[in-house]
Amino acid sequence: MEGYHPAVEEYTEAIYELREDSVKVIQARLAERLDVSRPAVSEMIRRLQTDGLVHIEKGRIHLTPEGEHIAERTVRRHRLAERFLTDILGLSWAQAHVEAGQWEHVISDDVEQAMLVKLGHPTTCPHGNPIPGSEYIAPDTVVLADLPSESGFVVSRIPEELEFTRGMLEFLEENSLTPGNSGRVVATSPEGTTTVEVGGRTVGIGPFASHRILVTT
Repeated sequence: MEGYHPAVEEYTEAIYELREDSVKVIQARLAERLDVSRPAVSEMIRRLQTDGLVHIEKGRIHLTPEGEHIAERTVRRHRLAERFLTDILGLSWAQAHVEAGQWEHVISDDVEQAMLVKLGHPTTCPHGNPIPGSEYIAPDTVVLADLPSESGFVVSRIPEELEFTRGMLEFLEENSLTPGNSGRVVATSPEGTTTVEVGGRTVGIGPFASHRILVTT
């Protein structure tokens, strides 16, 4: 299963992550996630079909077992790289996300195993998303937007959809909305903004993010 072109890894990875975030996996969503044109996506999906890596059913794109293997390996190495870059090298969330997008294509099996040992076999990336193949056990979570005022919470997970939203990782890290940090819902507005207090700071979170940030109570 070695030797796939980075574009193949990126497409299977994107399909995997969209599905993980319960986003309908269609060509339009792939074009948005990968920031490429619709014609480019159509051409690549045809290639992936020919190679036996995806199949399409009622307009939705699904990974075959072989495509799933490539996706899991790529996602695992990306999230492991993010953990290494933040925990060992001290990079910011945003920097680590960008750098890991390059590392995921060049990490060998031996380096992957060495990183796992060095990091103590982590089960999630810094944003709380599970590392495929780890012993991750999903906690009972709710989206932040569903909590009423005065509810306490602990940030559990920042889905990939938010990682790809421009400026979101910087905003969340700057305001300590990171996995493991606790906070309190101060207020919710009719427009959907959730105001929270985390680490002594009060910040408003718009509906797009508050309906995706996963927390435990």
